[in-house]
Amino acid sequence: MSLWSEHVSAALLGTERRPAPALPGTPAGDDDPAGRLLDQAAVLALRRRAGHRPLSGADPIAPAPQEPVPAVPAAAGSRLARILGGEQIRVLPEWLDAAADHGYRVPSRLLPELLEKGRSDRVLRPAIARAAGRRGVWLALQNTDWAYLVGSGDDPGGDAEVWETGTRQQRVAHLTRLRGTDPAAAREALGQTWAREPAPDRAAFLATFEHGLSSGDEEFLEQALEDRGKDVRQLASDLLARLPDSAYGRRMAVRARDCLRPETRTVRERAETWIVVEPPRTHDEDLARDGVPFHPTGSFAPGRRAGGPVGTRAAWLREILARTPLPAWTELFGLPPMEIVCLPVAAASDPDGRSARDVHIGWARAALRQRDTAWARALLKGGVVVDEPEALADLLAVLPVDERDAAAADLIGWVEGQPDLLRVLERVPGPWRGALAEAVVATIGMAAERSSHRHEHTLTQLCRLADQRLTPDAAPRLESLAPPAGTEAATAHALTELTGTLRFRHEMLKELSL
Repeated sequence: MSLWSEHVSAALLGTERRPAPALPGTPAGDDDPAGRLLDQAAVLALRRRAGHRPLSGADPIAPAPQEPVPAVPAAAGSRLARILGGEQIRVLPEWLDAAADHGYRVPSRLLPELLEKGRSDRVLRPAIARAAGRRGVWLALQNTDWAYLVGSGDDPGGDAEVWETGTRQQRVAHLTRLRGTDPAAAREALGQTWAREPAPDRAAFLATFEHGLSSGDEEFLEQALEDRGKDVRQLASDLLARLPDSAYGRRMAVRARDCLRPETRTVRERAETWIVVEPPRTHDEDLARDGVPFHPTGSFAPGRRAGGPVGTRAAWLREILARTPLPAWTELFGLPPMEIVCLPVAAASDPDGRSARDVHIGWARAALRQRDTAWARALLKGGVVVDEPEALADLLAVLPVDERDAAAADLIGWVEGQPDLLRVLERVPGPWRGALAEAVVATIGMAAERSSHRHEHTLTQLCRLADQRLTPDAAPRLESLAPPAGTEAATAHALTELTGTLRFRHEMLKELSL
């Protein structure tokens, strides 16, 4: 009987009835007979496989390609191993992006563990694709569990045959790439199959029009407004609202001017221009066709500051203004955006001033959709009052990069101490530097000085946001915010965790910049 058969027999009968046979070259020991049997079986299995020739006709695995990009420095590689092991795992996307930005790749020895992380976490996959290098793709080709990495880099859509034979995801990727290089060709390809595509696929394909959107797409999108799929119609109207010179934009401008009109009033013997608001009184099929539903989102949501429901008419007004080309207002009022947003707003049936908020929210949504920098700047700096500060926070992305931090800091100061603070900061991407970092540190300091349960919760959530977005060099300032005596343990723990993470990120980025 062979040694392998003896081990199999011992496993079947149990080591109490048949002890593990001796295996030359392995240490003896009877403390754990079952464990010894398994260890020896592992050694035998490796011996049996070693030296086996591949089956006749089997294709050999191609060797891993040469890497043109160097691996990260040794210290950075060691830190990545610690991160993958669970230490500060939330900083993994930042590590990967920083490594790629500095021209490095992940060390080969850590690729299997990293690719396994991406298998269960889709959010990580773009960052992994940037930093995995050629060997990462080579490994992904050997394991179907890691196949997500193949085609996730510079070539997301495959070749033209994908449009005819691929899955929905592959076809969407193909259209996305084609929209970036030849929007007309992408539109033509979709037009040829549009009638036979199921509604969910039509919606997914139409969403790719956000890439390379132009007036050339207008006719196709106008036809999509008649589509039998609700999601398709809504997408078409949203895309048309981003084309200011379209027929859609002109239709919306006519409706909007029926809702807002300038009026000259005498106040303290001075003539002033006021905006008089009259929300739509009816909702018809044409309005629904152009993307304004009978009950828009938020119609019944309570107004946090005004104390009542938004209301259907007000929701219609917001939707119409959000879809109206912003140049319509500079033409109507003959003023630049900054002066328009500061004009007083009035309505005969609006004693609590809600109409001003409805108008400003509509304009904020329009500025975001149309990526209008002048209007975004005016709404953020003009002192407008809205009951949805998140709408203003979203506008930060429209500003030039060098203006965002200061504008975000001003916005934080405006909502400071209110429940809206966390909702605003969630919409402000990192890194938080300069004036924004100073404002966040000051806010954390004030929250740490208060002892109520509500402020403790706010501080914990704020630290959770800041540990990934706040610039790491803010750590010394936070360490100086020593919690006063009697501070809740949760508060002290949140501050300690935050400073620890910032220190970790500081060292991490320093290692990658060598």
